Order: sequence, then structure tokens, then C-alpha cells
Amino acid sequence: MDTVLRFQPALGDWVLHNLRQGCAAADVVDAMRAQAMPPDAARAIVDAFVFALRTGGPLPTDSVTVEPAFRHEPSRLPPGTTIRTTDRVVRVAARAAQPALAILNEVLSARECEELIALARPRLAPSTTVDPLTGRDLAGMQRSSQGMFFRLRENAFIARLDQRVSELMNLPVENGEGLQVLHYPAGAQSMPHFDFLVSSNEANRASLARSGQRVSTLVCYLNEVEEGGETVFPETGWSVSPRPGSAVYFEYCNSLGQVDHASLHAGAPVLRGEKWVATKWMRQRRFVAAGET
Repeated sequence: MDTVLRFQPALGDWVLHNLRQGCAAADVVDAMRAQAMPPDAARAIVDAFVFALRTGGPLPTDSVTVEPAFRHEPSRLPPGTTIRTTDRVVRVAARAAQPALAILNEVLSARECEELIALARPRLAPSTTVDPLTGRDLAGMQRSSQGMFFRLRENAFIARLDQRVSELMNLPVENGEGLQVLHYPAGAQSMPHFDFLVSSNEANRASLARSGQRVSTLVCYLNEVEEGGETVFPETGWSVSPRPGSAVYFEYCNSLGQVDHASLHAGAPVLRGEKWVATKWMRQRRFVAAGET
């Protein structure tokens, strides 16, 4: 059950000021504890401000809602050192439990990587992020890449990949959003963000009502990056180097609908060369895009 924790607005102003000045969240919590605030309360207040700043949601004023701790469940990813799909054997290089994460090898063949890049290249447009308050797409500093989306089962090639990814992620093809291809030239990156949706605007609330929450992500690497471009998970210390045909898989929504803040991730700057990735997001239910029925 959620609980409401109240605090003086002046404390909130102090927390916000320190975070915006670049103070580490842990240091802010320690300073509050030094003033005899209970550790759990200090951590909950600071975490609420950090989450609001990362997602662009409304900042707390005099209270925060403390949700029960995220309940970790067995991963949806099939067990074992290899995963057999209809048309391919994928090798599991590493797994983590909290958050549920895995490094997968041989998800795509070299020819499939090349074909995805060739099909995507003429359709690239500047990548956008969603304004958390309005729900509108914005081109900005959060992601300095170019991207495009394939429609689900757009052609025979994409349909084959959609089916393979569905079997890997252990959810129906229909639950998947269209495969997204992103291109990061030298210097490009994506800032720390969550893949789950935050109900801070009408567009996200409508999407959640249609299709449910995003539950998992598969990021497939399509080319050899000369230097940089790692997928970084700052809450856990994981850093995944891009290798053609390999992928990183992670989950962040459990059967209770809770979301895991430890799934925060970013794309490190590409220092030399370029990076191409293909990303699949899975939903709790059949994905219905805006304007569809």
C-alpha cells in the first residue's frame, strides 16, 4: 500500500537546489540523515525529486507518495545458456537479476544487420524525445541521433525479425511496438532515461490505457563501433559494449505493474566511428498506436 510522506516546502527547495547544483543524490540523503531525519524518509524524498527531474514530471511540493519496493520476479527471458527460436539459436553471454538483464550473442546475422541499415537509412529523421508535460515529440539534447520506425510485420524480412524477437522476449508479436532503428554519428549519445512510460501527460495516459505499460526492451547492435557507444546502466554499474549482431535485453515492469527505477540507462557518446542499433519495446497488451483501434 502506498504511503504519503509530508515535509516542509523549504526542505524541498533545499533538496532541489542541491540536486540542480550537481550534488549526488546519496550526498543529499546523507546531509538529511545528519540532521536526524530517518534514512528511509530522506531517501524517499530525494528519490522523488530525482525521478521528477529525470522524467520531467511535476516536482514534489510538500509531500511524496512512497510506493512499495519493486518486487523482483523471475525474468521473462527463457532460461539456459542458449535460446532456440524458430529460425535461430541465440547464445546468452551474461545475465543479471536486479534489474533483469541479459547480454545476448548472435541475435542477428551480419547480413540481417546490413539489410536493416540499408532499409532504414533513407527513412532516417532527427530523433525526438517526448515532452513529459505535453506529450509532444521534441528534437533536443536528450538524444542526438537519427531514427525511424518500421511498422509491425511491414514486410517479410521485418516480420521474420519481429517473430524472432517475440520468441526471445517471450511475449506475443502483437505486444511489440514497431522495430526502431537509430543511427548515432560520432559525438552522438542518449542521456540517462527510462523506457517505461510515466503518466505525466495525456498522450502517455492514453497510450497506457490502450496498450498497458512497456515491460521490456531489446537493443540490438548492428555495426562495429570503433570507440564508445556503450549502453550504460548508471544505477547498477553495467556497461554493455556494442558488437554487431549482439543485443542487451532488460525488463522494468513486473506482474503488479510496478516499474524498476534501476533500469535507468543511457547511450555513451560515440567517440570514433558510428553506431547503429535496432530497438524493440514490448507492452503488457497488444500495442495499439495513437489513432488505431
